[in-house]
Amino acid sequence: MSFTSGRPERRTTVTDPRALRALAHPLRLALLDHLMSFGPRTASECAAVVGSTPSNCSYHLRALAKVGLVEAVDADDGRERPWRSASTGLTFGRSEDPEFAIGSDTVERALADRQVDDEAALIHRAIAQRDDQPVEWREASMLFGYALRLTPAELRELGEKLDALIRPYIALTRDDAPAGSDVVALHLNAFRHPDADAAARAADASSEEDLP
Repeated sequence: MSFTSGRPERRTTVTDPRALRALAHPLRLALLDHLMSFGPRTASECAAVVGSTPSNCSYHLRALAKVGLVEAVDADDGRERPWRSASTGLTFGRSEDPEFAIGSDTVERALADRQVDDEAALIHRAIAQRDDQPVEWREASMLFGYALRLTPAELRELGEKLDALIRPYIALTRDDAPAGSDVVALHLNAFRHPDADAAARAADASSEEDLP
């Protein structure tokens, strides 16, 4: 099935505990990620990528549909029906249900951790396959890391500017993609450095030692 694009944008913040529970299953998260990256796909097409069987993928796609995360679409050839993500962009918000609020040993925390692990695995696969890519894709690929010094307000502003810059290229909604374009994975993560407090304490301790 060819990739289809140009859908109207629909960005959703997921806070429903049922949806979070559904995504706690790693295969369901992989299926949703595949549909959001490549557009409508049948259960058989999904199975070939995520390493499962068509019947198993069909079962889990129906489970995602029950909580509104995916939806069936008409088949072009009248045969196996494709599925697509119900939204073109997802964020995972804070749930009011204490069972799902982010923290230790909760569904939301497990989901966030799994997303990070999946992104890292995707990067490792890209690195392993780098030499198999056409030279123009190898030269265009990026793997950057930065240590910025920002206020919370500046970080929020930077995120909004980056989102505005990137949004016209979203695969599911772009309707002007030129020949030679393909799906590109881009992950942006920005947060106060986890070692910031420890570094500050170490610097304070060092300053006290230097006092006469």
